[in-house]
Amino acid sequence: MTKQEVIISHDLNGDVERAIRRCPHDRLFVLTDTTTLRLCWPLVGGLPSLREAHMITIGDTDENKTLASLTHVWTALQQGGATRHSLLLNLGGGMVTDLGGFAASTFKRGMAYINVPTTLLSQVDASVGGKTGINFGGLKNEIGVFNCAATVILSTDFLRSLDMKNLLSGYAEMLKHGLISDEESWMQLLRFDIEAPDFGRLGSLVAKSVAIKEGIVEQDPTEQGLRKALNLGHTAGHALESLALEGGHPVLHGYAVAWGLICELYLSTVKCGFPTERLRQAVGFIRQHYGEFDFNCKQYEHLYEFMRHDKKNEADIINFTLLGGIGDIRINQQASKDDIFEMLDFLREGL
Repeated sequence: MTKQEVIISHDLNGDVERAIRRCPHDRLFVLTDTTTLRLCWPLVGGLPSLREAHMITIGDTDENKTLASLTHVWTALQQGGATRHSLLLNLGGGMVTDLGGFAASTFKRGMAYINVPTTLLSQVDASVGGKTGINFGGLKNEIGVFNCAATVILSTDFLRSLDMKNLLSGYAEMLKHGLISDEESWMQLLRFDIEAPDFGRLGSLVAKSVAIKEGIVEQDPTEQGLRKALNLGHTAGHALESLALEGGHPVLHGYAVAWGLICELYLSTVKCGFPTERLRQAVGFIRQHYGEFDFNCKQYEHLYEFMRHDKKNEADIINFTLLGGIGDIRINQQASKDDIFEMLDFLREGL
């Protein structure tokens, strides 16, 4: 998998123009969702290189990260005369960059694409690292491929229109990056006032967060070993997210990851000696900013089944990424059913 170019943008229009020029193409397509078409397209839509682009729009929110939406994009590409020499620009959050990247990677066996992520979550997570895909059969990101964008352009210009819940959703992935990195990165994130953000400072934290992820992905692009560090909080988090979606009360991905971090830091304390004071620190921050996930012990079995279907597993063994301390990564850590139920007790009842 080739290394992608990630641009921390201070000139959004110029960087988009340059990225498009660097990808020779016969036709240009732009994928948005209904929200980014309204709020984000006006920031770039007047650029000369985009004036004759073919627009494709899908519904917003993760509920539309489906085979039906993917088929809609493929059909629009086909009807618009796309070839393997065409270019797709994905303008949106993680749902758009994941689905658009998968559409581009599979249409005509692969065409180039550019990601312009518009949410904090997509800037620090979904748009970087080459993972693409859709949800399927009630499971998160069940179908997809590894294939990097030609360019990823990160601009805080888009973040000013985000509501607080979506800012916090992205910040959860940044917390994860801090936990798997070092004490200084972790403490910087805890001290930053995400609820009254200085966007200049936030841009610097985003750049650092992306650099942490890029460093890991470069060493292990297809998740054979070290890249599994990026799954911290996600085995439990994806199960909570799937349960909420199935129940008709979807939660933002980052909120599920934040609650998943509580679960997996608890397992880290029990199994790997993660310091109790760091656990308390993380739990306090997450409860203060993300609240609590509403579930009961009757749903433990169902959550366990969701975890069994996680892509990181081998046969019936549920694997977790855990920590021995900040930056002390322990991949492929197994937990029994009793361990997992205790973890869920901890999420419900706390310290």
